[in-house]
Amino acid sequence: MAGGAREALLARARAVVAREAEGVAALAAQLDEHLIEVLDLLYACQGHVLVAGAGTSHAVAQRLAHLLSCSGTPALCVNAADALHGGAGAVTDRDVVYLISKGGRSAEINRFAEIARARGAKIVAQTEDPESPLGQMADVVYPIRAEGHVDPYGMIATGSSLANAAAGDVLCVLLLERRGYTREAFGATHPGGAVGEKLEGQG
Repeated sequence: MAGGAREALLARARAVVAREAEGVAALAAQLDEHLIEVLDLLYACQGHVLVAGAGTSHAVAQRLAHLLSCSGTPALCVNAADALHGGAGAVTDRDVVYLISKGGRSAEINRFAEIARARGAKIVAQTEDPESPLGQMADVVYPIRAEGHVDPYGMIATGSSLANAAAGDVLCVLLLERRGYTREAFGATHPGGAVGEKLEGQG
């Protein structure tokens, strides 16, 4: 590949990173009292936080469930489609069901929300449309909007998935701090891998 083409590719790559970083940074201005309401609900949860999404949002849900558990808030990722085939039987009135849906109109997500509500669980909707069917069903809405320019064609969820992941990171950090979750507590549930070795070495 010619030098000029290589430089053009590198310039384009750097522009993508800069654009996505701008999209995540723009999230700070969106945080308001809704965040506090979500935080209070998750903090008070006596069961598990059950996180679900469809498509790319499912990947974001998996990440959030893992990080919540790492931060002292017991959480599991639920496959919304499987939930409609019996998996929703795991939901109890002690749980919070945390649903991530850009438009709040995904059929399997909304049906899962209906079942979870009927079983007495609290519902959190992380969505850009609080007036959507999902938003209307939720006990608390966490409104997160990523500008269309962070995604190719305004549809492929590259930058927007990062913004939604960052919105979850905010909750993880605030919950960790609110619970006083210690390095030692984290180490007790994370003895493996490089992180476990690092913690052991610091013990």
